[in-house]
Order: sequence, then C-alpha cells, then structure tokens
Amino acid sequence: MSTVAEIESAIKNLKPREIREVGQLLDELREELWDRQIDADAKAGRLDKMIAKAKAGYRAGKATPFP
Repeated sequence: MSTVAEIESAIKNLKPREIREVGQLLDELREELWDRQIDADAKAGRLDKMIAKAKAGYRAGKATPFP
C-alpha cells in the first residue's frame, strides 16, 4: 500500500477495534509531528516575537490567572 486511496480502502475493511487502533496511531503520529515542528520553529527563532510579546503583556499586567 503506497497511496492514500489504498490505505483508506484497507482501513474500511478493518474491524472496529482495529480502526480505533489505527486512529490512535495516527493521533500519536500527528502529535509527534507537531512537537517536531514546534521544536524546529523554536530553534529557528520563529517563535521569538510571539514569546517577547507574551512576556511584555505579562509584565504589563495583562495576564489573567490560569484556573
């Protein structure tokens, strides 16, 4: 299986338990990709402006308590 269509077809033939397992696997992979992207963005300095803005807002007393 090398195409999305082939994978989708195979998933449709799985048992409900197996579909849940595939869903869980995809969720984990999506989270891992997200973590890698955030890490790469942070290392490249793409989050620096956002961090500076958040810190300035906090220092200016614009932060609200987190429950």
